[in-house]
Amino acid sequence: MADKTDTNEETIVIKKYANRRLYNTKKSSYVTLDHLAEMVREGQDFVVTDAKSGDDITRSVLTQIIFEEESKGHNMLPTKFLRQLIGLYGDSVQGFVPGYLEASMEAFAKNQDDLRDQMQGAITGNPAMAGFEALARQNMDWFDSAMRMFTPSVDVSSEKAESATVSANQEASDVELGDLKTQLAQMQDQLSKLVDKS
Repeated sequence: MADKTDTNEETIVIKKYANRRLYNTKKSSYVTLDHLAEMVREGQDFVVTDAKSGDDITRSVLTQIIFEEESKGHNMLPTKFLRQLIGLYGDSVQGFVPGYLEASMEAFAKNQDDLRDQMQGAITGNPAMAGFEALARQNMDWFDSAMRMFTPSVDVSSEKAESATVSANQEASDVELGDLKTQLAQMQDQLSKLVDKS
């Protein structure tokens, strides 16, 4: 039997009814496990109580959320870890496991925040990234100059042709530079998403 719940004013009470529906008493609306998962990600504190008995069933509901996430293909719990965890049930060290896992996750969360800050600093504060556009333009200018050295100019008409070629090359350079900017933005976005997932 689960413990009765003691909550503070900031803790949201979710009631679970016999029909398995979850009711958010703060918002006076029904919610799903996905809503609860989002509340966890947002750092909202809540407890889940059995609507009939008042027992705290938060742990089993959180476990159910993990099961749902794993079944969606968001696999974070390695099979070996799950086997080891199951093996600790009934073991003499079972009482120490929750505290150890909680401390480990807190350390991981702190390291994750530090890693995010470092990655963000590497992207925004890196002079190589900041000067990427200038470097790309410089490379294109150098390429244009090199091409002009191999293109002899004969008369005024060829100078006009060369001017048109340079203009076309400049436009091509601008398009390529735009493409490079787009690719860089996509890479930064993907890197941010990877960092957020870790």
